[in-house]
Amino acid sequence: MKLRIELTYKTRKGTEAIFTSDEMNAEKALLVADDFEQTGRLKNIMFVDRYDSAWSIKELKKYLEEIETEPHNVTVYFDGGFDIQTKKSGLGCAIYYEQNGKSFRLRKNQLDGELDTNNEAEYAALYFTLQELESLGVHHLPVQFVGDSQVVINQLIGEWPVMEDTLNQWADRIEEKLKDLGISPEFTLVSRKKNQEADQLATQALKEIEIMSTLELKEE
Repeated sequence: MKLRIELTYKTRKGTEAIFTSDEMNAEKALLVADDFEQTGRLKNIMFVDRYDSAWSIKELKKYLEEIETEPHNVTVYFDGGFDIQTKKSGLGCAIYYEQNGKSFRLRKNQLDGELDTNNEAEYAALYFTLQELESLGVHHLPVQFVGDSQVVINQLIGEWPVMEDTLNQWADRIEEKLKDLGISPEFTLVSRKKNQEADQLATQALKEIEIMSTLELKEE
């Protein structure tokens, strides 16, 4: 979860000033807050998330304790590819998350023979990713979704209208699944070059190379 810190600081001579930090993850925000508290001149502090909900230090610590044993700090890369000759689609996703103080990466792909266009394959890849998040136990958390499909991301954030019935049905399915899981999506559009991992997984699926792996990521 990303937060900004809002605090009132009091100098030794009694002058007060209000500060607002840049956005940072919750764990880092707590470390900064603890450091400010040690000065003894912190008058007031709160944490504000992307939905303008305010958290106290006690509330934020309790929240982090509750999610520690569950997947959290989740970032997802997804991609779909469509072969017009074979009428087959490759779906791929790479899911990065933390759990029990460790970092993990889950990679998975799937071959699909029931789709008709590349845009539909991109939507299907995102829905496939949501199914994997559900299996992983991700729920009631903000999740960062990263993809290179302008159509999917711009339509889901409301920047572009959904004109095709088939894509509209996919968008409805995705929004319903997000609601069921309690996931607050944050979509990021990147170039295909920056989405190579998911793109490779989708390509491997088209070649009927099945990938399903979970790796613990070690700090270098």
